[in-house]
Amino acid sequence: MSITPCFHCGEPADGSPPITLELDGELRYFCCRGCKAVCETIRQEGLDGFYRFRTEPAATPRELSDAELNRLRELDHPLVQKSFVSPVKAGQEAQLLIGGITCAACIWLLENHLKKQPGVLDFNVNHTTQRATLVWSPEETRLSDLLIAIHQLGYTARPYQADELEKQLKAEHRSMLIRLAIAGIGSFQSMMLAFPLYFNMINGLSPEFVTFFRWFSLLVATPVVFYSARPFFQNARRDIRSRHLTMDVPVAIAIGLAYAASAWVTIVGGEEVYFESVCMFTFFLLLGRYVEVMARYRAGLTGNALAGFQPAVAIRVAGDDADLVPTHDIQAGDIVRVRPGETLPVDGIIVTGQSTLNEAALTGEYLPESRGPGDTVHAGSVNGENALDIRVEKAGAQTRLSGILRILDRIQAEKPPVAHMADRIAGKFVARVLILAPVVWIGWLLAGAHNAFDITLSVLVVTCPCALSLATPTAITSATMKLRRDGFLPTRGHTIESLNDIDTVVFDKTGTLTRGELSLVKTQTLAELSDKDCLALASGLEGHSGHPIARVFHGLPSTTMATVENHLGGGLTGQRNGKTFAIGHFDFVLAHTSAPPPDHEPGQGLEVWLVSDDAWLARFQLDDQPREDAKAAIQALQGAGIRTMLLSGDRSSHVQHIAGLLGIDEAIGQASPEKKLSVLEGLRDQGHRVMMVGDGLNDLPSMAGAGVSVAMGTAADLTQLKADAVLLNSQLMVLLDALKVSKRTRRVIRQNLAWALVYNLGALPLAIAGQVPPWLAAIGMSASSLIVVLNAIRLGSGKSAGAPVTTDVGAEALS
Repeated sequence: MSITPCFHCGEPADGSPPITLELDGELRYFCCRGCKAVCETIRQEGLDGFYRFRTEPAATPRELSDAELNRLRELDHPLVQKSFVSPVKAGQEAQLLIGGITCAACIWLLENHLKKQPGVLDFNVNHTTQRATLVWSPEETRLSDLLIAIHQLGYTARPYQADELEKQLKAEHRSMLIRLAIAGIGSFQSMMLAFPLYFNMINGLSPEFVTFFRWFSLLVATPVVFYSARPFFQNARRDIRSRHLTMDVPVAIAIGLAYAASAWVTIVGGEEVYFESVCMFTFFLLLGRYVEVMARYRAGLTGNALAGFQPAVAIRVAGDDADLVPTHDIQAGDIVRVRPGETLPVDGIIVTGQSTLNEAALTGEYLPESRGPGDTVHAGSVNGENALDIRVEKAGAQTRLSGILRILDRIQAEKPPVAHMADRIAGKFVARVLILAPVVWIGWLLAGAHNAFDITLSVLVVTCPCALSLATPTAITSATMKLRRDGFLPTRGHTIESLNDIDTVVFDKTGTLTRGELSLVKTQTLAELSDKDCLALASGLEGHSGHPIARVFHGLPSTTMATVENHLGGGLTGQRNGKTFAIGHFDFVLAHTSAPPPDHEPGQGLEVWLVSDDAWLARFQLDDQPREDAKAAIQALQGAGIRTMLLSGDRSSHVQHIAGLLGIDEAIGQASPEKKLSVLEGLRDQGHRVMMVGDGLNDLPSMAGAGVSVAMGTAADLTQLKADAVLLNSQLMVLLDALKVSKRTRRVIRQNLAWALVYNLGALPLAIAGQVPPWLAAIGMSASSLIVVLNAIRLGSGKSAGAPVTTDVGAEALS
């Protein structure tokens, strides 16, 4: 007596009395009331499509125990959420790891079900990593309520932790290796038996030995088909149900037909078996996918390479006590100690200690940078030679490193237009091949060919558009991770593609082309004292002030001053050896000396004057200086045929001065945000493709009007969030590297697409003509995919343009 499977989960529905529900006029059976309740919920929410599109039975729902409910409720605590929840504009965002997903329909059900829950603003699941991003309003619902809603459907949800995903990836890697090994062993064994028969190496072989060889080949091929090739059948069934054809459909049909026909001939009798073609096809296809997956993992697309830079514990210092605590217990204001060789667990400011930090994980800059008290440091940096005490500003999901990880996840989920185009072409190609294959079989059968099935099998195998589907995503992945290592982080899926057409780069001035801070440009002495003596007097006075102007003189050798007074809005005065000294702007010091003022012409920047009670001693000229690599970057861009422009809200004279120093083509000063946007729209109307580079909130409108917007690594968080890319290390020369990589990426994508199309269109006639045996078709298809993947991996190598260069840069910079 057969047992009816549960309509929802597939388990035996053998309850007594039976648990049933009438759906669309048909009686459905369920194994438990939990499955029936979930089915009713799915129906009530209008999500019936789940049952039409699923390719595997759903997970069995169950009642949560009190202990499980308590563990989920604990996730509502703010201290617990610090490790996986971050604030966003609309509410809170959590990174989750979902368990129980068997197919694309599960993701469809989860996303639609969660989005119907009160307070849920967004919910997306990544099929590859099974990671989910949940955005909700904490005023309307609790996180635990939403997780319980996921569990009630039969799935599991827990906070994403990098080590758990690492375990999942290792398990997937191990499973793929086992499948590949079984297919490889099967291929070698079946070839050993088949090749001698192919090439008549054995003469006079008795029918009994031929039958034995066939049965042995069937034994070898069976685990290859039912275990190694199982993912192809699962994916094909999913694609057919969802009516979205991919390469797995012809792959599964080819393997299934060849195996079934060969098994029939082995059992009943006949002329040809194809066990060696089945095994080789499966092996080479798995090999191509293995190389492609490993390339993505090595590139760090899942973010594990970066997530590994986040320590799980930290040393928290309170007075003389130092305790080892989990990083999610760290709060803003705490003091943490980082010993030499350790990785910083938080963003903060150094309180005590002087050391060098390797910030390659954040900026791509491999040379260590010296950091001391008062300097800002970030999680993910590796401490050098001395211990540091750091006051915490951001921890957990709020750190800059966590923000980069979220951006990388978003890039993984987005597809550029060229990738969508390749998928559409591949889908149409598959549909036409599926129509063509039976036509070829019937045609050769009517022509009396004894090998009509061989030819049809070769057509299905050789034209599988694997290379076409891999052409774009593999190249985009390699290019994205190459740029991130160099310090240029694309934040949108279209960024790399959009960079190809850039012909004009527009810069903001302060904080972009310049350092964004004052520095001493010139010292002019007005008395008998030397520059060194005047600077020592100035440092002695300014050491008692925290004003940004005063910080220019901090750290210089200083002369001790007595009774120093800070005059707000004016300057400072102090006593030494019975004399009064004053430093500040012209009008302030004029009131603190009896000497007549000197004749002077106003210079560029800000002027600070130093006087004694009876003499004018010095004039210091302060200004915001250009970045060290600004001039080289401008010349490199111009040498590559790209127009440069400076667009700033600062006074026109200073803007023109900076433009002259750097050799910029055109400069516009005193530009309001509205005027900046108007200028960019004018450039766009003239047919120019513009990149805007800025760092301030006032640059947001103009950055929104550019084809590609780039925020400096020192820019405000909102500016970085809205930009298409972030220049993590603030090295302007990396812009040239980004343009160069984008052009290389386009070239590689075109090469891959061209190769894939030429191969498929060229191999198809040969296969139809019967010139390609099935085993050779398997090798050709797999070799085509490997060529595409290896060609894309080349994008991850090469020297960065951000390295020191000479200013003699020609058009070959973008080649």
